[in-house]
Amino acid sequence: MNLSEKDRNFVWHPFTHLKSQAQPVIIERAEGSYYYDDKGKQYIDAISSWWVNLHGHSNPYISKKVAEQVHKMEHVMFSGFTHQPAIELAERLIQHLPDNQSKIFYSDNGSTAVEVALKMALQYWHNKSEDKPLFIAFENAYHGDTFGGMSVGERNVFNNAFEKLLFDVVHVPVPNNGNIQFLLKEFDKLIQNHAVAGFIFEPLVQGAAGMLMYDAEYLDLIIALCKKNNVITIADEVMTGFGRTGRFFATDYLSNKPDIVCLSKGLTGGYMPLGVTSCAGFVYEAFISDDKTKTFFHGHSYTANPTACSAAIASMDLMEKKETTESIERISKSHADFLQKIKTHKRIKDIRQRGTILAIELVTDEETSYLNNAAETISNYFMQKGILLRPLGNVFYVLPPYCISTTDLQRIYSVIESFLEESAT
Repeated sequence: MNLSEKDRNFVWHPFTHLKSQAQPVIIERAEGSYYYDDKGKQYIDAISSWWVNLHGHSNPYISKKVAEQVHKMEHVMFSGFTHQPAIELAERLIQHLPDNQSKIFYSDNGSTAVEVALKMALQYWHNKSEDKPLFIAFENAYHGDTFGGMSVGERNVFNNAFEKLLFDVVHVPVPNNGNIQFLLKEFDKLIQNHAVAGFIFEPLVQGAAGMLMYDAEYLDLIIALCKKNNVITIADEVMTGFGRTGRFFATDYLSNKPDIVCLSKGLTGGYMPLGVTSCAGFVYEAFISDDKTKTFFHGHSYTANPTACSAAIASMDLMEKKETTESIERISKSHADFLQKIKTHKRIKDIRQRGTILAIELVTDEETSYLNNAAETISNYFMQKGILLRPLGNVFYVLPPYCISTTDLQRIYSVIESFLEESAT
């Protein structure tokens, strides 16, 4: 059997409709902003390999640091032991996270980082002998595929099969100028009438929902109300972290800072699975007690894996370079200029941009959703042109690694224009 046949016989791919699945493209190598398949065809990775790759594939500096770590110590259990990479990474992250953050808890990915955050918030109140089981989240939210993450996410196609097993969450609309006063009253009513443990949100950009965007000023008002009423606030920065929105973290746009922050995806520059949940000092202190039942009983076999931590430290080294900041600014400006150029096209229902994220919502005969049939048409068109995009239904977006050249950005824009013109006829 060849590789394609073995893949079909033995592999189950994620987010894939099994009845109509196409044969996956076999990628043999990746370098910089490119994939290369088994036939030698080059693809521009326009979405950073599901938003994880920051500095380009097979980055020489990160690769070198990972290799050095593997030859020194590939893994060590993290209960009762510690190591330099985990300590250094925690210190480095705390320097960039909001000033109120004081501790780093390691896990494996974005979903587990969120799961940890939810359990921290719930047990915080349990340790204080207060029963507060309710969370508030935004409509259209996506916070991962674990049961806690599904519970605080929008009830939709991602979790319909498990709905009866999800815990109760109140979902409210994303804030805007027209509804912010209503939302503040709703939050206040919920807080006064229910035992609210926490409020979780994707700051400024809801990724899986179709790159839906909203303004920091309204989120600031909601967080202020939560703080006034001792509701723990959780920022899910799994997608928005590490420069994606134009600043190091999306919470950098906020005056009122969250109590807990979840990180993953770009954390290791796309090299290794790693999750982080940071928290403010008051959260951590609720777990310090002579009563051993107040221990945070959560952990993973690969918690704080030193190889993954070393990759993250190397990625942080690159993030802190002036050249990376300049690249983020260059990509952001290019996106903004392109948005102005095409925003009135008749095939575009909406176009939105924040930092290095540019999203285009197509006009179709179906409603905007993840299951919109336009996704296959969009994906196939760009793949044929040598550009990797993975649409969210009728929404497609450009979210490239920071090493992408201006020439490749212009190539992507040109193909987008061609697609809009050809699909309009």
